Amino acid sequence: MRDLFFRNFTSKDRKKRMVSSGEIMDKSGVRTIIRRHFVCLVKEVKHCKLEKPAPYMSVVKERNNKAFTEKFFCRIKGGFYIASCGKLYLVIFMHSLKIKLAAISSVVHSM
Repeated sequence: MRDLFFRNFTSKDRKKRMVSSGEIMDKSGVRTIIRRHFVCLVKEVKHCKLEKPAPYMSVVKERNNKAFTEKFFCRIKGGFYIASCGKLYLVIFMHSLKIKLAAISSVVHSM
């Protein structure tokens, strides 16, 4: 069995966008839950002093042998400049990925 969902939000001024998706899958006695998020913000740069944020990356992995679960989380943040039609824009973004693996309860009791 596999369940998918997808969300796409854009602000009215089209300067902020959030896209998220998820997937839940049961296979071979393991339930896998995957969540992805992408957030993007666009700002017009009028002053040369506006600095882009420092890049950032975070990774966390957790394993619990008693509960038969494993989790993984990764977040990446950053920004970059882009020029379009003679204007300069700062694009700030954040990606995140969350994965959770868990044994389905019927498999845990039979072990």
